[in-house]
Amino acid sequence: MMVASDRLPQAAGLWRPLLVALVALLAAVAVHADPAPFDLVGPNLTVTVTRGGKTLPITQVPNLAPGDRLWIQADFPADQDAHYLMVAAFLRGATNPPPQDWFYPCETWKPKCVQKGLTVTVPADAQQLLVFLAPETGGDFRTLVSAVRGRPGAFVRSSQDLNQASLDRARLEKYLAAIRSINDKDPSKLKEVAPLLARSLAIKLDDKCLDRSALVQAPCLMQGQSSLILNDGHSASIVEALTSGPASDLAMEASFTPQLSYGYYSPYIASVLDIARIFDSFRTAQYQYIPALAMQQGEQLALYMNAPPSFHNPKSVIVVALPAVEQAQLPPLHAVDPKATFCMRKSTLALPVEGAPLVFSTSYAHDLTLRVTRDDGKTVELPAKADPQLGGFLIDTKELGATNVGDRVRASLQGYWGFEKYNAPSFELVNVHNQSWALATPDEGALIVGRDKTVRLQAGNVTCLDSVLLKGEDGTEHEAQWKLVKPGEVEVTLPLQTAKPGSMTLLVSQYGTSQAQQLHLQAFSEGAHLDGFTFRAGDSQGVLKGSRLDQVTKLILQGVEFVPGKLDTNKGGDELAMVTRDTQPVTSAKQGDTSIAKVVLNDGRTLDLNVAVSAPRPRVTLIGKGVRTATSSAESNIELANADQLPQDAKLTFSVRAQTPATFVRDEQIEVAMADESASTTLSIANGGITLENSKVAVATLDPTKALGSSAFGPLLFRTIVNGVPGDWQPLATLVRLPLLRELQCPASAELACKLSGSNLFLVQSVSSDADFTHSVDVPDGFPGYSLPVPHPVNDVLYVKLRDDPTAVSRATLAAQQLPPSPQEVARAADRQAAATAPAQDSTQQ
Repeated sequence: MMVASDRLPQAAGLWRPLLVALVALLAAVAVHADPAPFDLVGPNLTVTVTRGGKTLPITQVPNLAPGDRLWIQADFPADQDAHYLMVAAFLRGATNPPPQDWFYPCETWKPKCVQKGLTVTVPADAQQLLVFLAPETGGDFRTLVSAVRGRPGAFVRSSQDLNQASLDRARLEKYLAAIRSINDKDPSKLKEVAPLLARSLAIKLDDKCLDRSALVQAPCLMQGQSSLILNDGHSASIVEALTSGPASDLAMEASFTPQLSYGYYSPYIASVLDIARIFDSFRTAQYQYIPALAMQQGEQLALYMNAPPSFHNPKSVIVVALPAVEQAQLPPLHAVDPKATFCMRKSTLALPVEGAPLVFSTSYAHDLTLRVTRDDGKTVELPAKADPQLGGFLIDTKELGATNVGDRVRASLQGYWGFEKYNAPSFELVNVHNQSWALATPDEGALIVGRDKTVRLQAGNVTCLDSVLLKGEDGTEHEAQWKLVKPGEVEVTLPLQTAKPGSMTLLVSQYGTSQAQQLHLQAFSEGAHLDGFTFRAGDSQGVLKGSRLDQVTKLILQGVEFVPGKLDTNKGGDELAMVTRDTQPVTSAKQGDTSIAKVVLNDGRTLDLNVAVSAPRPRVTLIGKGVRTATSSAESNIELANADQLPQDAKLTFSVRAQTPATFVRDEQIEVAMADESASTTLSIANGGITLENSKVAVATLDPTKALGSSAFGPLLFRTIVNGVPGDWQPLATLVRLPLLRELQCPASAELACKLSGSNLFLVQSVSSDADFTHSVDVPDGFPGYSLPVPHPVNDVLYVKLRDDPTAVSRATLAAQQLPPSPQEVARAADRQAAATAPAQDSTQQ
């Protein structure tokens, strides 16, 4: 779990040194070790929980409560030779050893335990529950009780890590199983379904995989399985029954150590390593502890281990964590689009939701229904099932039948989260009857065959639109693709490539209606018609106007060949951008020249067109820039390495020299815009943005924040505008937003990460201790915190790549504050000294 705030309760001052030292110790044990996979199948556990007279399988119980009655039975094969003692042990916190009567043994090889299992009741002060499977030996129960009571905090941490790892593994397994299933049945659906799976299960999706061939999409989507699991705050809140403040800070620091790859995704890898290191410290000559993940399998828990059990010294004790004893943490589920409407008459109604991956990966949410209110006030309960492949809940609408339901109703999901009643998000459903469909504009009914045509259909409500078919005079029907563009309107692409001229009929079908509505259209045949070619001297492209310009393959003007670019169709006319084949400006065409251009069509015909070369576009040359840095930029402690980078809160002054025309005119303007033209501003003499040095040189001043807004970033372009005619865009600067880096704290050990504190850290893409970024830390998108783990700096210098310009490497200089040795390091040193003197004392006593 990532902790974004450095404001911890005062109690953290007592816990933090102890927990940080524990992490450092455990990390040192296996610096170069990778976590072993949990792929060894162990026995199953059958567990039921009874609360308030109601009994549920453990797979439907996300949390336990004081007073719960649990029945536990280990499912060993009938020919099991090795005898295991099953022990249920309750814990009550890291610093409070559990009493001895909180340990409940069950001899699994004896008939009583085999037939009746183990029944326990959750004590009032319990916070965690572990189940141990220990080989039968003399004194095995006493040894286990002593181990847990001697180090309760380590077992509390193990319980949390095992629960976290089990929940994360469940999400991953659900995702991988779905990808394999889709790949086996229909790989072409991966591009559509994979993003929904990733959203539902909080899995990191590599979009580049979906651009590959369908044959290799599935292997690509399953690469690096452990790192696919994104952080899920809901599962973290479920397992952290005890981690308020300092322990949650430990989770942050543990997952941020270099050995755990800085843990920016789920704590899964960190949990697995943490478990291994803690259990390794328990190892004695007689016993070793091996963890087991409890995976839901029907109503049982299937145990998976990462090490084979040993029946020789040291014998293996299998450790299983059951859900924490805490208040129920209801899933923070919400609709993907709260304003969306859905058609209740769809046979497969899918309601998209997000925010709670455990709803899709576990059985904790159960007995879910969608409650719909009928016209008579009675309600209908429709079965609901969480389906990650649909990105939400699948609703079975068969029970609606011919039930009278209003045209627009509010329906709510409800069910149970464990034992707790749960009210999930509500949705607006529509029940559309026969209605009138019409073209958005009547002239769209005039179609030209030979190319697809896009039209817009309007109706009172388009939510229940099922299909659109285009029917020709000969009776042939072709499916038309459609998409929703706004409430009450859809965009339909009519397949006219192979259509013949004549009358056509558009058949519009809706869910819940038996007949399709008909719209009559007319298709025409038309050849290319040329209206003119607009071209300016010195340009590399012009605009050809006319109709059916999709037939144009090239245009030749004064021996220069132009090829088609973007085609725009508006109000029955076409405008086609024609670009020189080598994209270089045409230098031979001068202002006022008149020529005959040759336009070649795709059927081989050539059409002549008179062209008059217009005046060249206005142009200026950038001759200088100056930046006045604001105080906040200086306080950021970041030294920008690229002179073209412009801090957002700075002011830019730049000078230009007139080229075309040769002198500035009084109403000339300079437009400055983002590269995508999402934000722009205009500087002029009138608004004070431009000052003329003389008739040929102008000085412009730009305040990016005021002119472009606080969210503007990236490359800035500028161009001059004279008499409404714009020049070509030219690069001006790269606008960057700077985070505020305040403090750097580093531990004595260079293996552990430093802590970098500041604000607006989401503006940083990555931080490194070297300019080549061989030891770097990537900052996740949308990072909301105020501190980051970073590598140790060299001479108080860190290297930073800003999110607004990740190609440039800047320097950040902060004096690192050295943290003193923790009390645990001092304590370990004393223990080592005591161990060294112990043999001498023993020999003296003898």
